[in-house]
Parts: sequence; structure tokens; C-alpha cells
Amino acid sequence: MKQVRNTTAKSHIHELLTQQKNAMSQQDIQTLSEGVCDRVTIYRVLDRLLEEGVIHRTIGIDGIARFAPCSKCDANHSHHHNHVHFNCEKCQEVTCLENVVPDFKLPRKYTMKEVNFTVSGVCAKCN
Repeated sequence: MKQVRNTTAKSHIHELLTQQKNAMSQQDIQTLSEGVCDRVTIYRVLDRLLEEGVIHRTIGIDGIARFAPCSKCDANHSHHHNHVHFNCEKCQEVTCLENVVPDFKLPRKYTMKEVNFTVSGVCAKCN
């Protein structure tokens, strides 16, 4: 079993992600970190948190990767992220919509590993 290292930067970034309602980009994290860690450290920590299964990544309509904490994953890092991400065209925030489940059927002999649904439009806050 791989050892999980806990560093100041990792704890700080994980705490930032769990405090936010919306998915955050690396730049968002760097801005809110106020010098606690640099860009390279943030990327390394995000990769580690993804590998450990405590966060997930989504790509917004602007092509920017954003990160959010896992909410329904189990202790074995079995991910359950087949939910919709909503990307607001006005405020650019990306929100995980946990209670909206995409429904689709794949052709025979195709096996799904991961789904990333991003819906764009105007969020409730900007409407």
C-alpha cells in the first residue's frame, strides 16, 4: 500500500478545495494561497490528491482544468463522479451538480471508465 504523505502545502490546498462551493483552477488556488506555495508545488499537490482519490478534475468550457473534492467516493478510492458539471458563461464558475445524473447508452463492447459532463449556460446566481 502506498504511503500517503501529508505536507503543509497539501493540507492547505485540500482545505481550500473543501471550503469552496465551486471547482477551482490552479490559478484560483495560487491566488487564495497567498504565497504558501508556488505554482509547481500546487500542480504536484493536485496530482497527488488526484492519485489518492480525494479530489477530481473537470475541464471547463474555457479549457481550464478545475478541481473539486470527492464527495461520494469510498475508502478504496472507488470514484463516483458521473455527475454533471455546470460552467456559467457569465461568472465562469464551475459547479458540481451532484443530484443531476447523466443518462446515456454506449454501443455494445464499449466499456465506460469515466464520464465528464460539462453543461454551459447561466447559473442561478447570475440569472
